[in-house]
Amino acid sequence: MRTVILLTISNIFMTFAWYGHLKFTKSPLVLAILASWGIAFVEYCFQVPANRIGYQQFSAAQLKTIQEVITLVVFTVFSILYLGEKMRWNYAVGFLLIIAAVFVIFKKW
Repeated sequence: MRTVILLTISNIFMTFAWYGHLKFTKSPLVLAILASWGIAFVEYCFQVPANRIGYQQFSAAQLKTIQEVITLVVFTVFSILYLGEKMRWNYAVGFLLIIAAVFVIFKKW
């Protein structure tokens, strides 16, 4: 559970680092880059421990899959609440297909 919590916190910071500046398109690009680097540093402070802890329980592929699903959830909430975008049916279907990959990766075959 610690891994999931740390990855969720990490992804919140990373989503803001990658996409938060989109609301401020009039500010200089170099400022957006520097701000993103600063936010990304905080993100790494959660991501690295999450992977270290998680690798004791999960394979690298499983860790990456967990991270991607968390990223989709965080990004969906972010894009709706922060950027004001609408969820479209094709986004939802695409996300569901990615989540279906979780089953394939975590299933003991």
